[in-house]
Amino acid sequence: MVLHFSYGAASHVGLVREQNEDAGFAGPYLQLVADGVGGAAAGEVASATTAYVVTALAMGRPDQDGATLLAEAVLTAHRELQRGTRDDVARHGMATTLTAVLARGNRVTLAHVGDSRAYLVRDGALDRLSTDQTLVQLLVEKGDLRPDQVSTHPLRNVVLRSVNGDEPAEPALRELDLVVGDRLLLCSDGLTDLVAEGEILQALTLEDPDEAAQTLVGLALTAGGRDNVTCLVADLRDGPEVKTDGRLLGAMLDPRLVVDPAAIRVVGP
Repeated sequence: MVLHFSYGAASHVGLVREQNEDAGFAGPYLQLVADGVGGAAAGEVASATTAYVVTALAMGRPDQDGATLLAEAVLTAHRELQRGTRDDVARHGMATTLTAVLARGNRVTLAHVGDSRAYLVRDGALDRLSTDQTLVQLLVEKGDLRPDQVSTHPLRNVVLRSVNGDEPAEPALRELDLVVGDRLLLCSDGLTDLVAEGEILQALTLEDPDEAAQTLVGLALTAGGRDNVTCLVADLRDGPEVKTDGRLLGAMLDPRLVVDPAAIRVVGP
């Protein structure tokens, strides 16, 4: 018996943006959201490439330790974005967030870079598993900003850490203390910038994870939909190995956005 996810997912370009710079993958062992950093060139290339790298390595190396694999995947994604920038100077500055959870045997590991988020729902409560790597979060931690001031701060979208082609990012890695029946939410800030956590929790009480994901996206659109929004809802299960490829979301649906799929080595450590 191994841990795996029963999941639902939804992604939408929103009501303002012309294209979806979010990329996502939802599968039985891997869940991830990558959000191309706003204002940077080729955010959709950064998010699609990073999502592809993590997914390819996770699926190609099923026996590798989760934390080791996710750390290597972030470094590999950086190298691919670096190469993509060299090949096309118009991509200079491209970057993305990454929030991913990977189930391996009886362990689930979280890797986090940027300000997409991972949440846990257990016993009717919503707990944030990730910490935003943003300027406003740093100000909150230093006591210079109250949490209730974050949503209106003019610099609330300044991300301090990202997966990019300039410098390698060290992901925040955490082995999650989960139990079967726990529900996870991974989402881009197109949800959390517009929808309060109380409303998010209410939507997550819906039994069907696909319905919950669609409802969350709908809440973001109703609140203005000023950004791309991606929501993955995953329930932790225990059982026989699950054989399915999973679902691609957002920018990951277009393989032309990946810098070079053939460059990703998935055999061996």
